[in-house]
Amino acid sequence: MPDSVELITYADRLGGDLPGLLDVLTGPLAGLFGGVHILPFYTPFDGADAGFDPRDHTEVDPRLGTWADVAAIAKDHDVMVDVIVNHVSSTSPTFLDWLAKGADSAYDGMFLTLDGAFPDGATEADLTRIYRPRPGLPFTPYTTGDGSKRLVWTTFTPQQIDIDIHHPATRDYLLRILDTLARAGVTQVRMDAVGYAVKTPGTTSFMTPETFVFIDEMAAWSRERGLEVLVEVHSYYQRQIEIAAQVDRVYDFALPPLILHALTAGDVEPLLAWMRIRPLNAVTVLDTHDGIGVIDVGADADDRSRPGLLASEQIDQLVERMHDNSGGTSRLATGAAASNVDLYQVNSTFYDALGQDDDRYLAARALQFWAPGRPQVYYVGLLAGANDVDLLRRTSVGRDVNRHYYTREEIDSDLQRPVVRALFALIRLRNAHPAFDGEFEIDAAGVGAPRHMDRRGGVCAHRHRRGQW
Repeated sequence: MPDSVELITYADRLGGDLPGLLDVLTGPLAGLFGGVHILPFYTPFDGADAGFDPRDHTEVDPRLGTWADVAAIAKDHDVMVDVIVNHVSSTSPTFLDWLAKGADSAYDGMFLTLDGAFPDGATEADLTRIYRPRPGLPFTPYTTGDGSKRLVWTTFTPQQIDIDIHHPATRDYLLRILDTLARAGVTQVRMDAVGYAVKTPGTTSFMTPETFVFIDEMAAWSRERGLEVLVEVHSYYQRQIEIAAQVDRVYDFALPPLILHALTAGDVEPLLAWMRIRPLNAVTVLDTHDGIGVIDVGADADDRSRPGLLASEQIDQLVERMHDNSGGTSRLATGAAASNVDLYQVNSTFYDALGQDDDRYLAARALQFWAPGRPQVYYVGLLAGANDVDLLRRTSVGRDVNRHYYTREEIDSDLQRPVVRALFALIRLRNAHPAFDGEFEIDAAGVGAPRHMDRRGGVCAHRHRRGQW
């Protein structure tokens, strides 16, 4: 099934481990997905950021399985995995070696410090210009073996240590990762947090020209090993269009909030406007392991004179509608209400963001599947899951509200729900119907003039191979 619908899932939350995930894929989900994005299964898969803080992700966490188990899944599915290019765990052997030995460590310079990033010193303006998706400056003090303290760059959490992508040890590490993945039969890599990977003094250090150079380099290394590249960046929509021209695939993160806006505000014009200019080599999603992004439809954070796909008041209203639709549970998981949160996302399942309205939820999925690109469905969304407030209360991690641990009994029970069965039918239609290998067209007649009108007065047509029509 070329370019068929793909699944996004954790191994431990839908099957318990890698062999269990294979059992689910070949059992109740048999024939449904041509590919699967397996979220981090590296050691430790249950660290500070649910696997996105690996010690060394050439290693499978033995509690989940082995590379042979990954290869077994890859036998009948295209497998996508994450290459976390921005950071490693604070418990990684390389970082601990540097902490203990300092300048005598073979890894000296691999980990970014304030001094290393700003060799000529940093002014207050330099530091406040840095873009970070969470409150505060991206530095954490660490004590070295000689008792001195260093300010280490930590973009996300204090346990995620940013690495210098220019350092030879970092280059060797990234190449070793790509080699390991290719040997295991992986066909796609997702470059996680790549927008933050290059630090350039005097800039925001987010999606700078130097970042694009690094993306090109990583993409070339990956393609040499037969790996397709998906870039993960939440940013201004024009940057997504720029990135799409350089890589195999880019996420369409603008689609989820625009579909939510259309279905909750009764306003389709922003969605139609986006459909005319969006990249065709997109991976379409409604939900992922992160929250529902709003920065992707907002004004340019670096230049507020550049408008977004939605106005600020429309975004504010959309966020409030999501909170109301979820009965307030998403409010408990978003912003300052919970730890480990991103400033630009609402933490909620997509089903709850639509008030558990089956018809609107299936309409949203149809819009996703009809949009040009390769569709991916998150495991909680596949089962039309509700916000897991109990898990949120146990962990106080906002995004856990959309990261439920499913037992096999729960899976079997949810498979009987009409909304889930209808979603399965939609997936099979998207996988098999010849229309999705044909022409895609938008007719805006009767709905008002979109903000981005093409020369044919509102009709946008494309014809491409399956998945990019």
